[in-house]
Amino acid sequence: MNPRVSIIIPFYNCPYIEQAVQSALNQTYPHTEIIVVDDGSTAHAERLAPYRSHIYYLGKANGGTASALNHGIRHASGEYIAWLSSDDLFAPEKIAIQLNFMRELGAEISHTNFHYIDEYGRITQYNAGMQPLGMRELANTLYSGNPINGCTVMMRRSLIERVGVFDEALPYTHDYDLWHRVMLSRAPFPYLNVPLLSYRRHSGMGTLRHQAAISAEIGFLQNRYRDALTHLIATS
Repeated sequence: MNPRVSIIIPFYNCPYIEQAVQSALNQTYPHTEIIVVDDGSTAHAERLAPYRSHIYYLGKANGGTASALNHGIRHASGEYIAWLSSDDLFAPEKIAIQLNFMRELGAEISHTNFHYIDEYGRITQYNAGMQPLGMRELANTLYSGNPINGCTVMMRRSLIERVGVFDEALPYTHDYDLWHRVMLSRAPFPYLNVPLLSYRRHSGMGTLRHQAAISAEIGFLQNRYRDALTHLIATS
């Protein structure tokens, strides 16, 4: 049996959206659905016109990435969920390779290596992801920051149903929060050291424009989870 994988692409005024959608359509694994969640865009939505017959297009009032992801998850029919930012690119074999990796391990969630690209799609750094870590070491890294690129992650719907969806009260660190909850559930979080994502760094990206707010949220989450994370590490 070949399970369906839902690829959710949150979209808000992004000029790279059609490149992201095309990379999702280029997947070698055929059992996918592509859900584009328009989070109240006022620009660049016309770029999706040629793709509308090949995707599920959902519109909503602007509420941030977490709310867009959750909206997509609620409408997804896949057994597995993958998240692709509207300015990033999946490698054509991303879903096929990662799904096979997870099924071989019986994993509910995994993440992978990735490349950095620039605004023109040129690779600026190969294999920019973390080095492979064990469960205990990965938990330790959460004390100081987020080592997991969210768009490399694939997870089973059943895991989301168990640990909860993205926290919409966190505009920038909803992924960091979810990784804590996954780790605290003691679900293994294996790493596939193969670059299956191109992560675009450009002047308009939110991580550059909202650095102060992101730092404040990181500090808040580190305080929220410090005791629980310490207990997890001590008992692992």
